[in-house]
Amino acid sequence: MAVDPQTLVHEWESWHAEREARLRDPHGWLSLTALHWLGDEPAKFEDAPGLWSVHADGVLLCAGAGDGLSHGAEPVEGELVLSPVEGGAGIVLSHGERLLEVIQRGGSYALRVRDPQAPTRTGFAGVPAFAPDARWVLAATFEAYERPRRVTVGAVVPGLVHEQTARGVLRFALDGAVHELTAMDAGDGGLSVLFRDATSGVSTHGGARSVSVPEPADDGTVVIDFNRAVNLPCAFTDYGTCPVPPAENVLPIAVEAGERRPR
Repeated sequence: MAVDPQTLVHEWESWHAEREARLRDPHGWLSLTALHWLGDEPAKFEDAPGLWSVHADGVLLCAGAGDGLSHGAEPVEGELVLSPVEGGAGIVLSHGERLLEVIQRGGSYALRVRDPQAPTRTGFAGVPAFAPDARWVLAATFEAYERPRRVTVGAVVPGLVHEQTARGVLRFALDGAVHELTAMDAGDGGLSVLFRDATSGVSTHGGARSVSVPEPADDGTVVIDFNRAVNLPCAFTDYGTCPVPPAENVLPIAVEAGERRPR
């Protein structure tokens, strides 16, 4: 498809700068310093005051005034039950400049610590990427399933799985071959595609990358811009719970576009 190279580069540079700015957020993915999985017995952690355990309705926190924790701007004193949604954003508590985030993943509960002073954030020097190339802006067609399907995919954490909603199949042609990718519901009116390719573990992160795709037109036509393929949080931190792509989303080609493996 016809793409103006100058426009492509200009828009990509603006997008890439915004992407790096989001990564630099004081409590973004680069700020993670711990991931504690919780059990039935109350547990203490050096970097998270209070006692934490799994409760029938989620997670039970027992804390005193001296622990310095707050939730919704209110100090936590005594018992507090936190009920995070499976796979969703966590429930956040404040502890000084740090945030403690309670999450639910694969039916299990965990506590994440977000610290603006994390070395991964303070030492962040940007995300290396391939130079934007019109070759990787591809016309595609989307074939929607009759009904969205709930699918289970694995995760980088052994034994953990993620439930996602697959909406259909994207097809695109490159160098005379047709490739297919299962597209998930992005939750914002578009599609999200998790994939691996021949660069994975070589010049790009070994786990997976993701590319956002706009909502297809009524006739199923849409554009996939692999120049905007991004790393998942697990490329930057050891404390993520990132999903891995379904088997059909492992491409036999080298997608030399988008973000490379962080240094």
